[in-house]
Amino acid sequence: MNLNLLCGLGLIGCRLSVQAQSWQPVATQNSCSTRHENAAALVGDSLYAIGGRGMKPLEALNLKTLVWRTLPTPPVEMNHFQAISYNGEIYVMGAFQGKYPHETPIPNIYIYSPKQGAWRVGPEIPKERLRGSAGVVVYNNKIYMACGIIDGHYDGHVAWLDEYDPETNTWKRLPDAPRTRDHISAAVVNDKLYLAGGRNSTARINKVLETTIAEVDVYDFKTGRWTTLPAESNIPTQRAGATAVTQGGKVWIMGGETVQQLSHNEAEALDPKTNRWTAGPRMNQGRHGTQAVVYDGKIYIVAGSANHGGL
Repeated sequence: MNLNLLCGLGLIGCRLSVQAQSWQPVATQNSCSTRHENAAALVGDSLYAIGGRGMKPLEALNLKTLVWRTLPTPPVEMNHFQAISYNGEIYVMGAFQGKYPHETPIPNIYIYSPKQGAWRVGPEIPKERLRGSAGVVVYNNKIYMACGIIDGHYDGHVAWLDEYDPETNTWKRLPDAPRTRDHISAAVVNDKLYLAGGRNSTARINKVLETTIAEVDVYDFKTGRWTTLPAESNIPTQRAGATAVTQGGKVWIMGGETVQQLSHNEAEALDPKTNRWTAGPRMNQGRHGTQAVVYDGKIYIVAGSANHGGL
């Protein structure tokens, strides 16, 4: 089944694409749900489509058989988050629930175990550090949550960086990033965390889509310090709600939204060795509010919205 289609209301369902030398639609054997402001994660040979606005089932695509399976729905609505895989499980933190513009942060980590086929409520996130729309990555068996916004799209963007150790269930505050940003995805290359894109959503003053950020901020895990790349290394296409992955030793930023464009199809790559950006092949369908994964050297992306705000 070649799902090279846009599914109702501007939401992209089973239009799964893969990037090798160019973007190609993936012909899956069956269909999946439409969703946006969702995340995705890779565990083993399966891509998991997670959450989104409203209550959405967890769905897993086996990338060898190209068959979707419907799995248990998360216990709560989850939107605006970057999921991670840790120790063979899926972790959700730094996520929102509720409706625009006052989405509220989910107070706990939620964990899905593919082996058990079940969700469980994980530890509480420190109340004074709750936010959503943050970047979340794994480095050396610890989880890092960067930036985000406290009050949905309304106000309260932060520059926080937190470290969570799942083995000891302990949190540590790290130095703030050089600037606040939300609607951000983070990526790690070698010993550094990269933040590129995002915005400062402020519906309080009716400034949301137009508040995108140009600078690239980098946290060095070894030195514990942030730096901002030179202006010539600013992201070429400013946008928020994009997805970030590490592939081929580079930071890839794909998709996103701005006030000027419904959904972006740009895929741009930053080379940490030179701090230079190159333009990769454009996606066949622009989208924002989803997450990509890397499997067998290729980038896979599914779901998201083709329009502003998921309309």
